[in-house]
Amino acid sequence: MKETVDIQPQGSRQAEAFVKTFLRHSLPRLGAEQIQTHLNRKAVILEHLLKKRKKEKRRKTKCLSAKERRELRIFELKPEQQRYELFLPLHELWKQYIRDLCNGLKPDMQTQMIQTKLLKADFHGAIVTVVKSKCPSYVGVTGIILQEMKHIFKIITLENKLKVIPKQNSIFSVEVDGFVSYIYGSKFQLRSSERSAKKFKGKGSIDL
Repeated sequence: MKETVDIQPQGSRQAEAFVKTFLRHSLPRLGAEQIQTHLNRKAVILEHLLKKRKKEKRRKTKCLSAKERRELRIFELKPEQQRYELFLPLHELWKQYIRDLCNGLKPDMQTQMIQTKLLKADFHGAIVTVVKSKCPSYVGVTGIILQEMKHIFKIITLENKLKVIPKQNSIFSVEVDGFVSYIYGSKFQLRSSERSAKKFKGKGSIDL
């Protein structure tokens, strides 16, 4: 058997009292007469106070300038980190990068195509040798390129010495899977990021 619940509807007076009480709470800014005027219109717009959200100022990320990077010595290696063997894995990654860039270095490949690829390649991790230079003390220096700037290469040598070699008036050789390339530093004075977007003329600055 289902139980029936005896719910009696509210009387008109009770309903009216409920509505007036509800409206007084919902429209605190209006008096009794104004509320009654709204009721006579048969349409009541209840107020809804919105909390104003405080606008949070977005902090713009500011990049460090070249001067600030030099002052902080971000790219300087500590003496205990200046070890040739630590960067051999970087060199292996660079060789794989060049192979992928050139779709595999095969003997029947056109040297002009390889030359074009190398002109725009990143040389961080490459082993280079100074073959010619106006400064005789640089000739014969071999090492892994740790940092390339617009005018210099920073390399770590087999003797665990960090060398700064100027590109100007220097020629470097690079060997990958039997292919020997020559970098003419005087025509190579660009950052690697700038070089990747630069359009070179038909006569390149690397001969194979």
